[in-house]
Amino acid sequence: MPSEPARPTRTAARGRSPERRRAILDAADGVIQRDGPDASMSAIAAEAGISKPILYRHFGDKSGLYRALAERHVDPLMERVRAELHGGTPLRRRARATVGAYLGMIRRNLNLYRFLMDRATSEDPRTRGDLGMMVRRLGEELAEMLVAEGHLPDPLRAQILAHAVVGMVQAAGEWWLEHPEAAEETVVGAVTDAVVGAIAADPGAEPAGRA
Repeated sequence: MPSEPARPTRTAARGRSPERRRAILDAADGVIQRDGPDASMSAIAAEAGISKPILYRHFGDKSGLYRALAERHVDPLMERVRAELHGGTPLRRRARATVGAYLGMIRRNLNLYRFLMDRATSEDPRTRGDLGMMVRRLGEELAEMLVAEGHLPDPLRAQILAHAVVGMVQAAGEWWLEHPEAAEETVVGAVTDAVVGAIAADPGAEPAGRA
């Protein structure tokens, strides 16, 4: 008579529990919001009520935790940015909504942003590559939109300008980290003007009056 397959141990079952994984990520969020880029794995484990080896068991290693946090926070942000980008409203309104979504995330989650963009990307090449790919994909989608809607009929120029615009918004966000005294409305407005101005200033762009 064939033997029954071994049943998973209680510890292994807990290790695969989505609820337990979410609880650990909640604990990591709390520690990172408090400590910023200096948040330690020991502090995260203590907040979750587990040991560091168990923390790593849930995510494979420290890099796995970084990527899980990036997916948890960056993926929803990118989806919101995409929704604003393809919203069908006039260009300026979409630009403002998109810039506001990105910069607003930084404003509300300053320590988390620093942890992911500075600490995690410097320590884990895969996380850096994943985040870089998201940014590049956003540039490609913006280029496709500019061509499809007739803002920039030349696909090559659209690709160049779109990636330059995405980089500009990201750089403005990094500047804002060092100048938190700048009001959000002022920063979002200035960056929006720069985005729309960059598109309208291109010889192949739509007339400024249609922005």
